[in-house]
Formats: sequence, structure tokens, C-alpha cells
Amino acid sequence: MKDFLAMHYDIHAYEKIVVDGSEGLMDDNYVYFIISGNQREMIHMEQSALASYLYENDWHYMTIPVPNNQGGWMTAQDNHGYMVLRAEKPSGNIRGDQSDGTRLAMFHALGSTYDYEPQLISSYGQWKDLWIHKLTAFEEQINEKARDHPSAYYRDVMDIIPYVSGISENAIQYMEESEHETRFHDVDQGTIAFRRWYGSFNRHYVWMTELVYDHPARDLAEYIRRQLLQTEDPMHHIRTFLDDYQQVRPLSVFSWRLLYARLLFPVHFFDVIERGLTNTTSEYSDPAIQDLIRRQPIYERRLRTFFDHAGVSRKEWAIPVLHWL
Repeated sequence: MKDFLAMHYDIHAYEKIVVDGSEGLMDDNYVYFIISGNQREMIHMEQSALASYLYENDWHYMTIPVPNNQGGWMTAQDNHGYMVLRAEKPSGNIRGDQSDGTRLAMFHALGSTYDYEPQLISSYGQWKDLWIHKLTAFEEQINEKARDHPSAYYRDVMDIIPYVSGISENAIQYMEESEHETRFHDVDQGTIAFRRWYGSFNRHYVWMTELVYDHPARDLAEYIRRQLLQTEDPMHHIRTFLDDYQQVRPLSVFSWRLLYARLLFPVHFFDVIERGLTNTTSEYSDPAIQDLIRRQPIYERRLRTFFDHAGVSRKEWAIPVLHWL
């Protein structure tokens, strides 16, 4: 890593450091990380633009790309492409005294001022179509894998396919109906967001590779999803999180509907099952699947009362819910 930075970037970093689980090297001013860019160059370039915009607007805990000696962003070595990210030396929790909800709202407020919608990392306005494609591909892959690699793991997966497919179709239908909602305002424009936001501001850095462009409800939903899957009752924490967020960016009825739709769509099942799709060993198992199956009834029960605990009068605002939950 030292030789790579010296040869291609004229960077002479000397001290190893591990930050947020990633190994880097420090010089007198910055920390440097090397990431793979194979088959992701255009995605990384779009993420780079977002990261640079955030950094230039005082989010100094971003990791941002560094050009090589030829002025390029990608560097080839041993038939692989690499990108170098630079960050300021870690100095503690980037959240400071602000809550998760407040900090996320400020992040979204800044991200919404970015003037250009990316092409490859944007899901804004595309949830329904992306979910339909994801569900179709998922069903085809699982059936093929279960046929070609029969195992206890795929028997477990096949047992839950009807449920995952059914709840996915409910979420897709709810999303389709929500697209006709007219009660929206400025908070509903696209913003810089995260692929999966679980409260990332507790870490030292905001990682460029996590950035996407989407409706802000994406981050709200993924944070709340994780809370709903916790063992302890999370509803008071969720209410506080949403109240803090809305002190900065009040949500519209459209936002609430998108948030609910995304909580309905079983992303947590897809994330776990997809880990097994790349494994062909008959002994493969993933205890997380059985854990999710055990937690899902609790998740549904909490989602059933979500609007009440969030302080939203769904009847007054005429927000539909799934009554079978």
C-alpha cells in the first residue's frame, strides 16, 4: 500500500491505521484508503461527485477521491483498477451533540441542494419498478438455486418464499397507490442519501461508497427498520428520532406513505437471503434467516401501530394501512 501510494500518487504515508473497520495509511495531514474500482468506475465517479459536494459544504468527515499522478481517478495495477480515498485525520464522533434525527435532517437538507441527479446511483421515483424487478429476479434465482443445489438452507428459503413474495406484492401495490398522492412539498425532492443508513453518523467517516441519490424516506425507513427488528421495544426511540428529524424537515403525507411502503417491503429478508445466492456449498447455512423468521411477527406487530406511535393521525390525514398486519 505504501509503495502504491508513493508510485502512483506521490503520497508518502507512513503510519497504519484502522478506522471504521477499514485499514488505511496516514501522513502528516490525512488518512488514505485504497478501494477496488473494478466494474464500478462510473458508479464511483457519481459517488465521488456527491462526496466532493458534501465536503465542499463543510461535511469534512467525508472520504473523497484523490487524483493520481496523471490526473486520473482510477489507477490500474496487476489487471485491477483502484481508487484512493482521502479523509481528514479522525477526531471523534462526527455527530457531536446532535441526535441521529437532527443530523440526518441536516444531511438531507444539504443533499437536496445538489443540482444534478446521478444516473447510475439514483433510485428516486423508481421504487415500484425496482421492487418488481428485484422480486422477479429473486424468485427465479431461488428456484434455480434450490433445484441445482438442494440443501437444508434452500429448504428453509423455499419455505419463506410465499411470505416474502406476498408481502413484497403488498408493498408494491401500496407504492403504486402512493404515487398518486398529491400532498407533498419541498421535503420530497431528491437528496443525497445512503444505500443503507443505520445511524452512520456514529462512525468517524461518511464513506463515499455508501452514497446514493433518493427520496429522504429511504434513510428514515432503513434506520427505523433496524429499530423495529430489535429485541427491546423501540417505539419511544423511533418517535424521538422522527420528532428530531421533523424539527428540521417536517414530513409530508407523501413522505409518510413512502416511509410506510418501504417498511412493508421486506428488504431485511432480501439482504440476508442474497448472501446465500453466491454460495454453492451444500453445507452452507445462515442462522440469520431463522432469526428473521422469529422476529418478523414482532416486526409486523410494531409496524401495525407505527403511525400511532409516530404521532401521525392516519385517519385524519387519510393514510391507508394494511389491515391484515
